[in-house]
Amino acid sequence: MTHDMDVVVVGGGQAGLAAGYHLRRQGFDFAVLDGDPAPGGSWQHMWDSLHMFSPAGYSSLPGHLMPAQAGETYPNAGHVVNYLADYEKRYTLPVQHGTRVRSVRRDAGRLLVEADSGTWRARAVISATGSWSRPFLPAVPGRSVFTGRQLHTVNYRSPAEFVGQCVIVVGGGNSGAQIAADLAHDGRVDVTWVTLRPPRFLADDIDGRALFDVATARRRALDAGLTDTGGVASLGDIVAVPPVRAARDAGLLKAKPMFGRLTADGVQWADGNRTGADAVVWCTGFRPALSHLAPMDLRGPRGHIPTNGTRALDEPRLHLLGYGDWTGPASATLIGVGRTARDAVREITGLLT
Repeated sequence: MTHDMDVVVVGGGQAGLAAGYHLRRQGFDFAVLDGDPAPGGSWQHMWDSLHMFSPAGYSSLPGHLMPAQAGETYPNAGHVVNYLADYEKRYTLPVQHGTRVRSVRRDAGRLLVEADSGTWRARAVISATGSWSRPFLPAVPGRSVFTGRQLHTVNYRSPAEFVGQCVIVVGGGNSGAQIAADLAHDGRVDVTWVTLRPPRFLADDIDGRALFDVATARRRALDAGLTDTGGVASLGDIVAVPPVRAARDAGLLKAKPMFGRLTADGVQWADGNRTGADAVVWCTGFRPALSHLAPMDLRGPRGHIPTNGTRALDEPRLHLLGYGDWTGPASATLIGVGRTARDAVREITGLLT
């Protein structure tokens, strides 16, 4: 069955819902197609102890403030899932969960969105699939010979599954620091934290709201032809949320430099010394999930699709939302995606009306 729509949004996480809010306000006939069977986007798949970088009041989608979570300054992932589910209902957004999009292609003046449950012909498409479904694993020597467990950030849940084990956590970003701290605080896991370069902690008073302001100031400077301020990257790599700060101050977060290779039962360092390990947790980031757009052959350097704001340069009917700074300042965050969603829908309105 083929459905005709003004706009199809691919992805029903925070970016897709923000787009839906603005599309609803403009009166478009639209659908949001989401591969997950339930609301909450990637937040429903996070590890048990994860908390946000910002207080609830500074972590909201357009139109509806996230309520505070009782007893928590920084809400946990479950609270965010509940907020997103409520947001979806509050604005009666037409999200079709359990609908995985296979491809988007050009078709006789429209964009044809092919999913496992049907086909949609749209005048415009907003891709908001994020990156959680595409974890990145580096090509480290010996990875195929290691006989212990290897998992990515997406597979980690809690220290309980590693009790009595030696675990190596690889990654100098927020996920690496938070998971290393989670394991170290537990006390029943022998954890080694490994980073490519010495970890850079942001000042303790920096949270998501401040990071959004810094990212926005950088984008404005670049747009005005001014000197690049460096943005968030100039401040550091790791937000010192309370659990990370506590582990750091207790001396539990002492990073070692990256090992040279994996062995059958652990790792070997550059000096030849070896450390045994039962598991390696790769907190090594993600790549944008864009395989559904492959039929349009739009990819440029680094796997990104070149854009002007959120609009694809070579396909003006396609907007990319929430993939990172290349699709808008802080657009991969709750606080940042609303502005870029508004701008994307504003451009689509100009195109279709």
